[in-house]
Amino acid sequence: MPSGESMTRRRFVGHVATAAIAAAWAGQAAVSLAADDDTEESNPAPFRIGAASCVINPQIGDWVQAAGVAKRATEIRDNLEANGLYLSDGKKQILLVSCDLGVLTLPRVIAIREAMGRATAIPPRDIIIACTHTRGPSVFRSNYVMPVDDAYLDRLQGWLVELAQQTIQSARPGKIGWGKGTAQIGFNRRLCWADGTHTMHGGATRKDFAGLEGPDDPQHLALFAADTDGKLIAVLHHNTTHPTLFWGSSIFSVGFIGEARRILREELGNIPTLFLNGAQGDIACRNQLQPHGDSREQAVQRLGRLMTDETLRLYEDVRYHDRPVLDHIYEDLKVKVRLPKPERLVEDRKVLARIDAGEKIRGMQMIMAFGAVQLQEVYGENPVDTLPVHAVRIGDVALVTQPCELYCQFGLDIKRRSPAPITAVVGLADGYCGYCPTIYGLLGGGYSGEPIYWTRLEPYAGYRIVETVGPMLNRLWRQAGVGPVPTGRSNDDQAPGR
Repeated sequence: MPSGESMTRRRFVGHVATAAIAAAWAGQAAVSLAADDDTEESNPAPFRIGAASCVINPQIGDWVQAAGVAKRATEIRDNLEANGLYLSDGKKQILLVSCDLGVLTLPRVIAIREAMGRATAIPPRDIIIACTHTRGPSVFRSNYVMPVDDAYLDRLQGWLVELAQQTIQSARPGKIGWGKGTAQIGFNRRLCWADGTHTMHGGATRKDFAGLEGPDDPQHLALFAADTDGKLIAVLHHNTTHPTLFWGSSIFSVGFIGEARRILREELGNIPTLFLNGAQGDIACRNQLQPHGDSREQAVQRLGRLMTDETLRLYEDVRYHDRPVLDHIYEDLKVKVRLPKPERLVEDRKVLARIDAGEKIRGMQMIMAFGAVQLQEVYGENPVDTLPVHAVRIGDVALVTQPCELYCQFGLDIKRRSPAPITAVVGLADGYCGYCPTIYGLLGGGYSGEPIYWTRLEPYAGYRIVETVGPMLNRLWRQAGVGPVPTGRSNDDQAPGR
C-alpha cells in the first residue's frame, strides 16, 4: 500500500517532455488541422494517438464523498488516477479523460476544459472529461455537514492541464482496434414492493417483494490504441455499474476499477487505462436476487478479474485500423427542473435546523432534507438545466456521453436506435446533472425518485436524451465521407441557476 506522502505525488505514465515541446507540437497540430482540403485528400495525415496517466490523490484526513455519511479518510487503499486518450486524424482531434472521482459539476468542468484547451490548442468542447464514480474526495455537495473541497479541485485542474499536455506530447502515428463482449458487473438495484412503492436496494427475500423495476446491461466494450508497430499505447474499456463497494467507509479507493487496471498493466505493460461508466443510475455491483455474500475486498478482486478477463479476451482477437473514421458532435440540451413542494420545504428546513442545533441526524433523512432545500435555493428562480450530450465516432464505435446517472433502460434505448455496430453510453461526463430516472422510477418514488438537488430533472429528461442522441448518431454515420458534420453550440455555455 502506498504511503500517504507518495499518494499525494503526481506521477505520469509515458513520455515526459518540456512545455516548449508541447507548445511547438500544438502549433504544428493547429497548422495540420487547418491544412488545405485538397492537400489532405491527396496526402492524408497519419492517425495520431497520445495517452498519459497521472495520480490525483487527495490527502489523508480529507472528507470522503458520500451523501448520507460524513467521514474523513484514514486510508488511501489504491491510487486515484486520471487517464487521457488523445486521437487525431489531421482534421478532428478529441481528448477523452477518465477521472477516478464521484462526479464533477458543469461549472468546474467548463473551467478545467478551457484551461486544458488553452494549454494544448485542442478546442475545449472536443475535450470530454468523465468520472468513474468511485470513492474520492468531496467534490460535490451532497452532504449537509460536509463541504466541497475547493482546494482539491483547484489542484485537480492543474493536474489535468498537465495530463492534457502529456497526451499531446506523446502523440505519434498509430492505429485503433475494438471489440464488444459481455461482463456482468452490474445488476438493477431498484426493488418494487406489493404496495406499489419502489426503493433503492432492499431484501428480495421479503414476502412483499414484487420484482425489479428495470433491466441491467452487461455489455463490455474494449478499445485498444497501439503504435504502427502494434505496441499498445492505451486501453479504454466500458461497462455499467455503481463501483461503490467502499461506500460509507473512511477509505479512498477506486475499487474493482483499480484492480482491473492493476491486472491489465501486469499483463499488457504500464500503460494508461481508461474506464468509462455507463447508464448506471439504477445499477449496482450487488445482485439483488442472488447476492454473492462476499466481503468488500473479495468483491473488488472478483469484479476486477471478471472485467479484465473480458478485456483481455477481446484483445486476443483485436483487428486494428490505421485510418478509422473520427468525428464528434454535441448538443447542449435544455431541460426543465422539478422543484419540491412548499409544504415539504417547511419540514425539511426544520430538519436542517435541528442538525444545526447539534442533533445527529444522518442517513436518508438528512439526504432528502438537504437535497430538497438545496434544489430550491439553486433552481427556484430559474428551473432550467443544461445537459451537454456528445456523440463520438471512432471507426465502428459510437460513444454517447451525457452528464447524468442515467437509468439503464435509456442506455438500452439509445443502443437500440444506433446505426453503429458498437454503441456505448457513457454517464457522468462533461458535468453532473444528477439521477435521470424513468417514469417508473418517478412513480415508485424513493431515493432518485423524489425531487432533490441531484434528482432534479423533468420526468421526460431521459426520453429527451434518447430522442436527441438518435439523430446525432445517424448524422455521424450517414454523413461519413460526405463532409464535415456540423459542430455543436457555443464553447462557454453554462447551466443557468448554478
